Amino acid sequence: MHVGTGSFDMQFLSGLASIIAINLVLSGDNAVVIAMAARALPREQRRKGIVFGAAFAVVLRIILTFFVAELLGMDYVRLAGGAVILWIAIKLFIEDEEAVELHHEAASVWHAIRMILIADITMSLDNMLAVGAASHGDLRLLLFGLGLSIPFIIFASSLLELLMERYPVIIMIGAALLGKVGAEMIITDPVLAGRLHPSRQVIYLFEAACAAGVVIVGKLWVGREAVREESGRR
Repeated sequence: MHVGTGSFDMQFLSGLASIIAINLVLSGDNAVVIAMAARALPREQRRKGIVFGAAFAVVLRIILTFFVAELLGMDYVRLAGGAVILWIAIKLFIEDEEAVELHHEAASVWHAIRMILIADITMSLDNMLAVGAASHGDLRLLLFGLGLSIPFIIFASSLLELLMERYPVIIMIGAALLGKVGAEMIITDPVLAGRLHPSRQVIYLFEAACAAGVVIVGKLWVGREAVREESGRR
């Protein structure tokens, strides 16, 4: 890793363009997590949750980027990360459904930020690796690329949060998307991939099953809680 010479040659400009494209393409999943976590907050605290969550997550990205290439090649890292994403997807979906249907108290800002940090760091391994590769070892480009994530994610998260408010079905779609991301991480772990050699069709089926499973488990959990509360009132 080097600081760079200060010149803007073709390699620098090419890396800059690549980093911008990477952020545009790969920030969507992270924006979904932040928007869903912010939805559980009182309306006046949602902006704070989005901004702080994105900012803290990017700071951790900067630190972890120096180690991510090694992490991704280790056995069980992607498997564990995928399991964490599935858990977070179900938890966020349940919290949002309970807030709407059961009128439970909203989460605190720090609770939302903690969920955002865990999910963002887990899902951002590929993003960090891509930005690190595109920077060609230039520290200026690396920091620029990771810093650029903040406005991208804040804008996308804010937009998604507004859309979720108007169209609640987007929450279900977002939870399913996170389930798909978690499934992809699990089945592409070096250990599983090396032993199972899953075909593209098997990967798609597993991702679809996990996407549907997140929604089904969330719905069943909220339904059970609703029955329990109704029984408690009698």
